[in-house]
Amino acid sequence: MADTLTLYKLIVLKMLDEADAPLTGAQITDFILEKEYTNYFTLQQVLSEMSETGLVTVASTRNSSLYRITDSGRHTLKYFGDKVSDTICGEITSFLQEHQIEIRNALSNIADYFPSNDGGYLVRCQVREHNSTLIDLTLSVPSKEEADSICHNWQKKSQTLYAYVMKELL
Repeated sequence: MADTLTLYKLIVLKMLDEADAPLTGAQITDFILEKEYTNYFTLQQVLSEMSETGLVTVASTRNSSLYRITDSGRHTLKYFGDKVSDTICGEITSFLQEHQIEIRNALSNIADYFPSNDGGYLVRCQVREHNSTLIDLTLSVPSKEEADSICHNWQKKSQTLYAYVMKELL
């Protein structure tokens, strides 16, 4: 079992190393489950162990976790990456190419909320492109339900709202 868990870790490290940007837990899960390498619960164990041992970092927001490979993860991949077959490496490359727009969109439209000092919630919505922030909007709302709704809708409507704001301001 330890050898298979090691292989799963190496597959995730290879994905993160080859990706141009961090990957969400959902994106990693989609690939692993689509290829039927293992089940959801084993993958969650693998991701947790990798985070605990410093092979990856994870940044959590309200609706997703972003995984990045660390220097330690790259070092591990350098020495043990040959254990990942060429077939699996090809599948990783294909997956990342086929899903590059979805991966980019997941990273470019970010929304999260947190409690404010007045008992309400602050919702921070961003649109990013490459290393630049195009819009960074923080809204104050009275309830968690409204904050959650704004975060959910930001994912769908951020591009339209950004275009509207730019048109109105220019």
